[in-house]
Amino acid sequence: MTDAASIRAYDDAASGETATATFALGCFWGPDATFGAIDGVVRTRVGYAGGTTPDPTYRDLGDHSEAVQIEYDPDRLSYRDLLAVAFESHDYRRQPNKRQYQGVVFHETPSEREAVEEHVGTLDGPVETRIEPLDAFHLAETYHQKYSLRSKRWLESAFAEAGYDDAAIRESPAAAKLNAEAAGRSVPERASDLLG
Repeated sequence: MTDAASIRAYDDAASGETATATFALGCFWGPDATFGAIDGVVRTRVGYAGGTTPDPTYRDLGDHSEAVQIEYDPDRLSYRDLLAVAFESHDYRRQPNKRQYQGVVFHETPSEREAVEEHVGTLDGPVETRIEPLDAFHLAETYHQKYSLRSKRWLESAFAEAGYDDAAIRESPAAAKLNAEAAGRSVPERASDLLG
């Protein structure tokens, strides 16, 4: 059974340096769970990126797209590994009409841009997913963070018992894994203590 002590222990063990990757792949709830399930992903958060509208919200997104931001351990997982998952997770051959759900792979460094361009070169057919520099990532509202976890009262109550507020849940490595599990994704063996 998931409990406060297991959550705290898992999060304490997940300290260390991380790198960040950001992708817009349609509705952000699915990618949040997909990436959260990957061994080497430390934490995930959802938000809005790719537009110019200041302070976007779900009700007033402007020209932004829903995005997931991933913090990962670069000693266990590479940006190229995440790119492969991103392109497998959406239809890169077409863009939805609604900007909110469009596919965008964001890069923050020249080496990330090079990796994206190389990956795109291996794909079949036309690639409609945009490749853009990440100018800003705007956090989505609390009710969008760890959406699947929040739909399971017993999981959410374990975080409350651990003294986690909304921001701590959003940034929790344990919450990323449990959100993935609640969404039906298989989590790494290391997360099994959480699910006990």
